[in-house]
Order: sequence, then structure tokens, then C-alpha cells
Amino acid sequence: MSYHKRLFFLASLDSIIVVSAFCLSHIPLQPSIETFGSENLFFVSLILLLSYQLFAVYFLLYNKAWEYASVGELSGIVKAVTFSVFATAIIQYIFKLSFNGSALLNTWMLLVILIGGSRFSWRVYRDRYILPGINTKRVLIVGAGQAGTLIVRQLMKNTELGLTPVAFIDDDPKKYKLHILGVPVAGKSHEIVQVVEKFNVDQILIAIPSLDREELNTIFEECTKSRVKTQIMPKIEDVMLGKVPVSQFRDVEVEDLLGREPIELDIESISGYVTEKTIMVTGAGGSIGSEICRQICKFSPKKIVLVGHGENSIYQIDMELRNEFGGIVDIIPTIGDIQDRTRVFEIVEEHRPHVIYHAAAHKHVPLMEYNPREAVKNNVFGTKNVAEAADTFGVNTFVLISSDKAVNPTNVMGSTKRIAEMIIQQRSKQSSTKFVAVRFGNVLGSRGSVIPLFKKQIQSGGPVTVTHPDMTRYFMTIPEASRLVIQAGSLARGGEIFVLDMGEPVKIVDLAKNLIKLSGYSLEEITIQYSGIRPGEKMFEELLNDKEIHKIPVFPKIFIGKAVFEQEDEVNYLLEQFENFSAPDLKEYVINLANRRANNIYKVAK
Repeated sequence: MSYHKRLFFLASLDSIIVVSAFCLSHIPLQPSIETFGSENLFFVSLILLLSYQLFAVYFLLYNKAWEYASVGELSGIVKAVTFSVFATAIIQYIFKLSFNGSALLNTWMLLVILIGGSRFSWRVYRDRYILPGINTKRVLIVGAGQAGTLIVRQLMKNTELGLTPVAFIDDDPKKYKLHILGVPVAGKSHEIVQVVEKFNVDQILIAIPSLDREELNTIFEECTKSRVKTQIMPKIEDVMLGKVPVSQFRDVEVEDLLGREPIELDIESISGYVTEKTIMVTGAGGSIGSEICRQICKFSPKKIVLVGHGENSIYQIDMELRNEFGGIVDIIPTIGDIQDRTRVFEIVEEHRPHVIYHAAAHKHVPLMEYNPREAVKNNVFGTKNVAEAADTFGVNTFVLISSDKAVNPTNVMGSTKRIAEMIIQQRSKQSSTKFVAVRFGNVLGSRGSVIPLFKKQIQSGGPVTVTHPDMTRYFMTIPEASRLVIQAGSLARGGEIFVLDMGEPVKIVDLAKNLIKLSGYSLEEITIQYSGIRPGEKMFEELLNDKEIHKIPVFPKIFIGKAVFEQEDEVNYLLEQFENFSAPDLKEYVINLANRRANNIYKVAK
């Protein structure tokens, strides 16, 4: 219905209601013809009608979407009726027209009931008979608090979403069997399956922003039993800041189930060494490097130098940062290979960074087992080049992104990371630059992680391949890892190996099961197959060995390791004789060196 037709219809309906209510209110117990023939009453009814129409326009009664009528709309009706009746009474008194107080009070009550009823009856009719006939999904809202109520309001207003809220789930016993915005609180979280069946639910929305990981896991497990698609509301801070609408629901991600509580950063200490400074990030186009760039730019550095070997990845992060921080931060995209010593020195000399985050590395474990020479060239020689350039040109702080695989390594990748730590520990002894390393485990969603592989296998119908049912890994989200790396840089004094608290290790098979459920499948539909441990892999990872543990954190979630460097001659021998090593000998040497067992090999070779 067009606006003008709708306006004419509502104004006509209200006019009929006003006149009818006035007449009904003035019918005496024993009516007579004179009662209705009174000219005074005719003029009074006309005054009431005109007054009502004026106040109806003033209070926007003809501009409201009555299909979503609630207490706010009823308040407008009460105000319009009250003011119109009051204005009529004043005019009656001034012009000494026939006045009947009780009749006007009855008129007021009838108008509120009839006009309000006419509006709300449309909403009731629409919700009960029209919407169910439309192709909409019946939605169960988990959480009957402010967030859940906000979502119900949005769903009722935005019918184009095709989602109709039919019930709430909430563990608060005080809310049980209550109706919120007409939607019943039908049960507690352990009753999700029964409620889904009772209300014929097509979709579940989780609307409890305060949930921690364990609580979300518990609720999600109940949701998966119903085999109904489950989504979660966006982060409440994003809604409040206007970044996303509350109705922009997202799928529950594995990060939601495996992540930890948000980590509070020491903003002041970070700002002190980043704000208005020149920052350089190697591997800036990678998963960790690019997130470090995003986080750093929030602290308004003077300049950020994005160093990377792949032009496409550097172009992408450059464009992203320019769109968000272009007018605030000087962004310098720089193509360069850390193995190219001359190029590395050129970059550092030109920009003279205050801090370097060295995230560039080869990190794929099985792949590096087949390519040990490339692992050493990139992870060892590349780190040496950047570290020596930092020393030469007086960089204040150098932060190496290391790995839990550097602890008691059984593979080439982890060994080269441990040797890279040795190199910066050696450099720290003789430099004014603060050289530190930061170790953490697997990063969810990063390139080369298991998540993309599992998702691809699920999309193909399975099976999902897991190496071993007992294999565990530490996991962290990309933003969490990057924030802690930046925080660790603010704690640097020189020579430390910082270790990030990764929480409890997670079984890879549990990760696979969660992804299958998150994708809307059962473990019967998508099966899991065990493929066996790959070259260089360990059953479990460590963040520090027994001799390296400092049990007291220097900052929440950050510990300092006591890893010592005692193999300077052996490291120098590797660097000097690198070209003379065969691939098998090189692989053996770096693994023994990383495990502090290279001394005998070094003596024999010498």
C-alpha cells in the first residue's frame, strides 16, 4: 500500500473511531432523540475529531510501521488521545458548551482501547497468519538478555531477512515461561534439542556476548545434537561501534571454540615504543606479519615499512592499510628477499626503523624436511641478515617470531628456528640493539595450518585426514598471537626468549570433529581417516623444555624462557661451511645443533 493510500485509510479509520467513541460515551442510560440532536454535542464531536487529527499528526501516528507496534507506539496513541480530549474539555469550558466530565473520560478510555486495538490487531494478524505463510525460517534464540531481545527486535523489523523468532533459550529460572516481545522463553540450554523439535526450529542463533569458551562449547554441543544450522551474533563492540549491524549473523568458527578470553594489553608501554616511530615488518604479507601490521597501525606509528618477497601479498596488505590508515601512517610497501643481504641492508639503512618485527620464514614442517637447504637459507641466513642490519644501523628493538617447534626439535623447520634464536642471542651479547625472540604454537587460520585443509576436505564430502588420534598441538588465533608479539616487544631488555601462554594443547582429531559439526555435518556423514605421522612431526609440541621454564609470567600470558646459547662455534661452522654440506648431512647437523648435540659432529668435521 502506498504512503498516501495508507495515510487516507488510517485517518478515515481513526475518524470513524473518534466519532463512534464520542457518541457511545454520551448515550444515557435512558436515551432520547434530543440527546443526539443537540447542536452542542455535534460541535463538541467535531472539535474532538479535529483535535485528535492534529495531535495524531504531531505524534506521528500515521508515520509508524504498526506491524511492529510495541509499548513505544502505544505511548504515542495515549498522548494523542489525552491531549485531544483535554483540548476538547478546555474549549467546552471556554465557550460554555455542554460539558459532561464522565462522558469525556469514557471517550478517552474508548479511544485508547479502539485505536490501540486497531493498530495492534494488525500486528497480531500479521504475525499469526501472514508471516507463517511466507517462506521464512523459524529461529530459536539462545539468550533472552539484552542481546537476544535486540536480535528479536531486528528480526521483527527486517522481514526481508526471512527469519522469524519463535522461542528463547535461557538458563535464568526467573525468565522461564515468560514472553519477551511476544516470544516465549521455552527452556534451558540442556533442553535445546527438545525445544527445536517442539517449535519446529530451522535455525539457532546464539546471542550471549559474555560467553566464555567453555560455556560456548557446551551450548554449541547441545546445538549440534539438534542438527540445525547454528550461528552467532556479531561481537557486541562491533555492533555498538556501528561496524556491523546486529542482524549480520556469522557462523560459529573453530576460533570461537578454541580461543581464550581476551587479553588486556598494556597500551601505555606499547605506545611508548611504537607511536610516532618507524616500524619495519618482514614477511608483512604473511598471516602473522600482516596482522602485526594491522595491530601496529592502531598505535599510530610515524611510518611502517612492509617488507616481503611476494609482490601480490605485499600489494594486498598495502591497499588494506591505506584504506584504513592512509591519512595517519606513512605506509611503505617494499619488495625484498631476506636472503639478499645487500637488499636487506639497503632497506634498513634507508628507513632506519626503531623496531623490526621479523616474521618472514619458511614454516611448513613436512615441506622443509624435503628442502633443508632452503630452510637454512631462509630461516637461518635470512634472520642473520636482518639481525646484522639491525645492529649496524642502530635499530632499538628486534623481535624474532619463533615457534614452539624450536623446542627439542625433531625436524628441520624447528631446528632452523632454534638456530635463528641462537643467532639473535649471540648478537644480543655484543649489540646495543635489544634482540628478543617470541615463541608460540600453531596459529588458527594461518597459511599452511590444518584449518584450510580440513575445510577443503569437508567441502569435497570427506574424509577428513588426521595423522594420529592422539596428536596434540597448541593453538592461538592470529590477532591474539600478533598482539602478544607486540606486547613482548615492549618488555624487551635484550636476549630474552618470550613464550606465549597457549593454554591447553588441543587434539587435532577434536579440531577436525568441531569443524565437521560447524559445517553442518555429522561424524557419520563426514568421516575421519588416520594417515600416519608425517616426516619430522612430533606427537606433541612443547613451548619450553624442562630446563627453560620460568613459572612466573612477566606479563599476563607472557613468560620468559631461560634458553641459553652455548654453541657459538658450531653455529659459525654451519654458516661458514653451509655450501659444503650435502642435504642429508645438513639436515642431521641442524637438528643436532638445535638440540645442543652438534659439538661432536663439529669437532669431527673440523
